[in-house]
Order: sequence, then C-alpha cells, then structure tokens
Amino acid sequence: MSNENDAFEGAAPADEARRRRLAARLDDQTARANGRGRRSRPTRGTTGVRERLQQVCVVTVHVVGVDGAGVTVMGSVEAGLDGHRDQLAATGGLARRLEDLQLTAGEGPCLDAFREGRPVLIPDLAGESGRWLGFGPEAVGAGAAAVFSLPLQVGAIRLGTFDLHRRTAGPLTDEQLADALAMATLATEALLELAEQDGPPDPGGGREVAAGWLPDVHADVHAASGMVSAQTGSDVRSALLHIRAHAFGSGEPIHEVARRIIDRDLTFPLPDDNGPGHGPTAPDEEGEP
Repeated sequence: MSNENDAFEGAAPADEARRRRLAARLDDQTARANGRGRRSRPTRGTTGVRERLQQVCVVTVHVVGVDGAGVTVMGSVEAGLDGHRDQLAATGGLARRLEDLQLTAGEGPCLDAFREGRPVLIPDLAGESGRWLGFGPEAVGAGAAAVFSLPLQVGAIRLGTFDLHRRTAGPLTDEQLADALAMATLATEALLELAEQDGPPDPGGGREVAAGWLPDVHADVHAASGMVSAQTGSDVRSALLHIRAHAFGSGEPIHEVARRIIDRDLTFPLPDDNGPGHGPTAPDEEGEP
C-alpha cells in the first residue's frame, strides 16, 4: 500500500501572498469566461457566486495540474451519507461520476476529508484497493488513478470538500499542494458568500430563504469582525470568515451573530498551533491522511 504522505512532508498551508496571486488569476478567468474585461464589475448575486465556484474548479485544473475538480457541500457526515449534499461546481464528467460513486457507496475521500477535517491524498488509487471497497474499484474503472480531497472549513465549521482527481497516478508536489490549499480557501470564501445570499441550510439538508443574511457592509458585522480579529489574533478578513462560518453552521442570521459578538455573548477562542484557523492544512503525521 502506498503512503499518501510521502510526497507532502514539510508542505505548508497556503499563505496570504499565494492566495492573493491565485485570487487575481481567478478574477481574470471569471471575467474572460463571462466575456468581460478584467476591470469590469463582477456578476452579483447567487449566479455570480456559483460562476465563481465553477471557475475555482477550472483554474485549479490548470494551476495544480489535475484533470478535474469539484466542490461538494454537506451539513454533516450523516447528512452526506443520507444524500443531503450537493456538488455545486465541477469540471468534466469524471468529477461528477466520482461524486455519484461516493454518494452511492457511502464512502470515499470526500467523506473521509470532511469527517477528519484534513486532506485525504491518494496518489495511486489502484494501490489502495482495501481502503474503500465500494468506491475504489468503481472509481478506478471509471478512469480515476489519483484522488485528492480537501475539506472546506473555517475553524471547527466544515462546509464541504474540494475534490481533485487525475487520470494518471502520481502525487502532488509540495507547490501543487500549496496551490490546491489556496484554491480551497478561495472556494470556502465563495461558498460562504453564497450562503449569505441563499440562506443557511435547514436541518433537513435543504436551503431556506435568507431572512437577515445581510451583506458585509452592515456596521454590526464590521464591528464584530474587529472584535473577533482581536480575540483570535487574525486579520479582519479571516475574522469575517469565522463569523460567516458560525452563522452558516448555526443557521443564525449573520447580523444576529454579529450582535451576540458585540454584546459579548459569543466569543471565539485563539487558534491552535495549526495556523490561522481557517482552511485545510497539509498532512503532517506518518501514515495518516
């Protein structure tokens, strides 16, 4: 059995400079895909965010050197197993087929990455024949030789997974993994923006109309972002992601979450030693995904 971590020892989480560089490339790609100039205003609303998620997948295929990518959301592992999950964006039929196989088998890298909150990196899927008996052989038969699944999360709140695949076996380089982690961060940001517009998920795994999911310009949200920034030692952008993720996970309107923070009824702990508290980190233990 191959060790999925051999190629990733010493890989670091995506840094802010890398995120900004890839965000600029994503902006350019999104503008081109919509027939607009680089400096034109982006499409607003739910349609615009879904387009951005699709372009996250497209850009990732090029910068990471994979053959396909997809963004899948779910409220919990149990909800995902029950079919309450949705692939919001994908490149190519194989990405959609792999999601269908995992949904049918009730197992696979997507569910493992979501459950464990860390990347699941399989450079040789055929060599992992005993890991997912229902998913693995079918995925290989469909044409997948390597799969890489990254959790989309902010702190302890997990939203879904960013799933990559290759048709030929082989690991990601450290640089490719770092780019993939950065693109996962951009997917998380877009997903949280979509949640603000569509509304938080309901307990049954569907969606409800967003009553009170206000835009970031709301003064309370800005004030709360500053307070969370001070509490966690993070920048304001990261603090806002924490607030959005809490609102998404709890189903509370974001302005109510902000008011609780301002009233000091809700606080955020300092991040642990794994980084700034949002986005997946690279594997760091021998033999663990």
